[in-house]
Amino acid sequence: METLGEVQYLTVHGYRRAFRISGSGPALLLLHGLGCDSSTWVDVIPALSKQFTVIAPDLLGHGESDKPNADYSLGGYANGMRDLLTVLGIDKVTVVGHSFGGGVAMQFAYQFPDRTERVILVSTGGLGKEVTPLIRFLTVPGSGAVLAAATFKPWRPVVAGALRTLAKSPLSATRDLDEVARIYETLGDPAQRTAVQRVTSHVLNWRGQFVTMTDRSYLARLMPVLVVWGRQDMVIPSAHADMAPTHEMSDVHVFEDSGHFPHKDHPKDFVRIVTKFIADNEPAHYHRGKWRALLRRGDQFELESVPTGAEAAAQPAIS
Repeated sequence: METLGEVQYLTVHGYRRAFRISGSGPALLLLHGLGCDSSTWVDVIPALSKQFTVIAPDLLGHGESDKPNADYSLGGYANGMRDLLTVLGIDKVTVVGHSFGGGVAMQFAYQFPDRTERVILVSTGGLGKEVTPLIRFLTVPGSGAVLAAATFKPWRPVVAGALRTLAKSPLSATRDLDEVARIYETLGDPAQRTAVQRVTSHVLNWRGQFVTMTDRSYLARLMPVLVVWGRQDMVIPSAHADMAPTHEMSDVHVFEDSGHFPHKDHPKDFVRIVTKFIADNEPAHYHRGKWRALLRRGDQFELESVPTGAEAAAQPAIS
């Protein structure tokens, strides 16, 4: 029987971190979306584990990880992933992020380019303003009390059951409601409800997403980037895929018959695309000179003109 990786636990900075780890080979870090947990990847972990070491954590405030009154910013999550990987003895990863996890993946690559080999973004946040009103509602004053009432235990099974029934209909608008049902059930936990609202407040408001990577997308020229989306995504528009970084090491794949969870709708194809992308693109190698030059001059800079080796070492750090 193929293993999904049993949930394990480590304490980092005083907080329990739950995670799954399985397989061997180059490391893949799988980051789930808002309100989800590592189980969102169970359909792809067994196949990916045949070629890779797969690490799928429950982000702080989600799943079986602790839900403290702590830092739920993108930077805080990126730091937490760096520290978890360090404790596990893993130096470099291809980071794969779904939805909000895509924002964490981009932040991780930005903060720790020396530890990032590739970036794979799945129906990711952070590429545009638009996002479903259901998520924007979480930032409205008083939404916590509404959520508490809406997830009250007596009718929670009824609502979740109705959502799962609707998910079985042939309508594309309802295809993701089984995952919505799981998220709805987790919001019955006051600690997770608070954590999810804290997360949303860091990246969006009632108008939409205000934290995006568009001002720093030129930095993606230094590493391979794959974007995967579902054309029928009702959470974040698939049109945001058009805003993804484009260069010789980037690729975009949009599943026509898929919603916000393409890795669940088409697990075999998802694994095939990810595996091929990794095979076709050598891992990024952090070069301080190139990183510095690109930061100084932005996307107008020609990477080929950056000196390497002894020439780069001889140049002053600041000019």
